[in-house]
Amino acid sequence: MCAFYLSSTPLFAGADHRHEEKHSTHTSKNTNTFNIGEMIMHHISDAHQIHFLTLNEHKENEKHLAINLPILLWDNGFQFFSSKHLYHHPYHQHHLDAHGFKHEDYIMADEKIFKANEHGELNLNEDGSIASSNIVPMDLSMTKSGLGFVLSGLLVLLIFSSVAKREKENKGKAPSGIQSFMEPLILLVRDQIVIPSMGEKRAKRFLPFLLSVFFIIWLANLLGLVPFIGGFNIMGTMGVTIVLATLVFIITTIKGNKHYWMHILWPSGVPTFVKFILVPIEILGIFIKPVVLMIRLTANITAGHIIILAFTGLVIMMGQNSQIAGFGTGIGATLFMIFMFAIELLVAFLQAYVFTLLASLYFADATQEGHH
Repeated sequence: MCAFYLSSTPLFAGADHRHEEKHSTHTSKNTNTFNIGEMIMHHISDAHQIHFLTLNEHKENEKHLAINLPILLWDNGFQFFSSKHLYHHPYHQHHLDAHGFKHEDYIMADEKIFKANEHGELNLNEDGSIASSNIVPMDLSMTKSGLGFVLSGLLVLLIFSSVAKREKENKGKAPSGIQSFMEPLILLVRDQIVIPSMGEKRAKRFLPFLLSVFFIIWLANLLGLVPFIGGFNIMGTMGVTIVLATLVFIITTIKGNKHYWMHILWPSGVPTFVKFILVPIEILGIFIKPVVLMIRLTANITAGHIIILAFTGLVIMMGQNSQIAGFGTGIGATLFMIFMFAIELLVAFLQAYVFTLLASLYFADATQEGHH
């Protein structure tokens, strides 16, 4: 659970989500021109709020349907308040490109929370950008992607508890209910990923973790494909994948045996002068492996979301410019969007499969016995 919470905070998430006033509309109020780039960034970025729908857009009674997540800051003591205060109290300072939202002594711009100076404002550079001299409190808030990650973990816990209960009740009988759906997937991970990678004996030590990782990633990816629930991009958030990759790194490092470390620090059968070249590369490889895990998962999931959103935006953009072009383009874009959505369902499973497979190979390499 500590890993779940760490992944949910902006310290790990690196949120780069624009504020609600600018991105919930995705249009310029002056030109009413649809901005496809802003729309895409709004949906794939992390935030302190889960936004569902905007009613009466551009009108005086405009209303946003959203879940306001709690803000938890450390600033000479804990500061706790709802994120709604940072989305509904605009802060506009002259030459400030990234208009923010202010609550008491805190100003949020581009989803990053700053402490206001003695004048209640942000320090700005000459070009109007936010100066690095601003105080940034330690942000321990639960973000949108972090909450989705926790929900995925709780859902996996609930499903596995139900499957275990069914297993006890149906002992000696054919599986039924959710057990009949989950059992083939569990066996797939065990018999097609973990055991072939490290053997049955060592597989038992790592199977609980690898099963958990597989199903959490898979369910999180599926959650991101469900429309109208806040635009989750859980595994496309760097903070989440950093935590998963770090867990793999820690387990690999702790479980690594003597043979594993000797192979890295002083490989046998290699000339001494070559060792001084090879050893630094091997040590660097220890850290490169989890980084590759993190980047590969983040990039693949984010790319799929961007493609679907790009074609969604294309339908809207062409429809604004020309009814004929909008009709023709809309049909093609919609069909391709449906096709990409089907591909994303496959990718959601495939990325969980690949992450689990690579983690299994890393664990196998760390625990294998020396060959003579």
